[in-house]
Amino acid sequence: MSRPLVAIVGRPNVGKSMLFNRLVGQRLSIVEDTPGVTRDRLYAECEWCGRKFDMVDTGGIEPSTDSEILLFMREQAQIAIDAATVIVLVTDLRTGVTAADKDVANMLLRSKKPVVLAVNKADSTGATDLGVYEFYSLGLGDPIPVSAVHGHGTGDLLDECLKYFPEQDEEEEEADRIKVAIIGKPNVGKSSLVNHILGQKRVIVSDVAGTTRDAVDTSYENEFGKYLFIDTAGIRRKSKVDERVEKFSVMRAQLAIERADVCLILIDARDGVTDQDTKIAGLAHEAGKASIIVVNKWDLVEKETGTMEKMRKDVMRDLSFMSYAPVLFISALTGQRTDRIFELINFVNDQSNMRISTGMLNNVLADAQARVQPPTDKGRRLKIYYMTQTGIKPPNFVIFCNSRELFHFSYQRYLENQIRAVFGLEGTPVRIVIRQKGDKE
Repeated sequence: MSRPLVAIVGRPNVGKSMLFNRLVGQRLSIVEDTPGVTRDRLYAECEWCGRKFDMVDTGGIEPSTDSEILLFMREQAQIAIDAATVIVLVTDLRTGVTAADKDVANMLLRSKKPVVLAVNKADSTGATDLGVYEFYSLGLGDPIPVSAVHGHGTGDLLDECLKYFPEQDEEEEEADRIKVAIIGKPNVGKSSLVNHILGQKRVIVSDVAGTTRDAVDTSYENEFGKYLFIDTAGIRRKSKVDERVEKFSVMRAQLAIERADVCLILIDARDGVTDQDTKIAGLAHEAGKASIIVVNKWDLVEKETGTMEKMRKDVMRDLSFMSYAPVLFISALTGQRTDRIFELINFVNDQSNMRISTGMLNNVLADAQARVQPPTDKGRRLKIYYMTQTGIKPPNFVIFCNSRELFHFSYQRYLENQIRAVFGLEGTPVRIVIRQKGDKE
């Protein structure tokens, strides 16, 4: 049985995202005074009274609107409502009951789902504000005064939600999912790829660059395994990041990379590798994440003999620091080669988790030194004593030697190449730390 799902809905700018952040205990949703900042559904795992469940924050519902983005937001909120175990309708004590609140309440009543009514911005303590009683007119039962800013009433709200959860089965914990962050510059096809994989309109897809602002989590399972896809906001050049909201989106994408096990770095086949692509790939590389370079929109490229191989060489040249990453050419629109993504995700994730015994490492080390002698400087020769692995994700190695100064970067790179030649480690960075006699642990 899947975990219960609590959907937080309401008209724009009533404080849904702030309440979501308060309930999940993390600043996941972008909070801004601009209506319509949260556009996609945003998920997080929660726990209350020993019961684990998922919570989803949605874009504000505008019952009647001509705006394309607002229509998308309403559609996304409806999908969350359809999937929810219980719905929390958030209203605003300061504005009272509005016509939009009544329209949203009627929409929820038609859904036949349990609804808990939260009256937000009840920030004062003591006696209940008389304005709360106005919300009985929505016909959704007892309103619960809450303060997303101070946390008042949130426990009562979660207690009420728990009443509607099904009985908890003694189920086995789900096996760890591979967390996959889909990163790239705006309008490169990240959301289209997620939607194609899932077979539903999970993320807003629009020709307007930067439509996705939050990092959006989606669980998925197929014959290849269990996955959690994180569709991130496109990372713009810093000079193009004018709005505070966009700055938050860049931060969110960077956090998504930190959370991920594997990064899919999407590149537009028509543009090739741009400076911005290089910077985005660099974020994944520096974070030590297993990565796959995915060249999207391959269906839009005019091809002749050798076009793909030429493009592959161009990508490897421009992203030379990620020469370990496999390159896959796809079309998220037509589905071309998207079935290969899961095999590659599993492969690079396994490589990133690889452990190599100290004995095997030192056999490779001895063979490498026999082939190419360690460097010397002013009569002093580098002596390498031994090597051991200290961590995974990415594989971390420590080499002990007589002098760190003698250990030239070129020889370190040579040893890394020898390790890769023997053990593979494709798709993952490798970290090597040099220690000399006298170093403290």
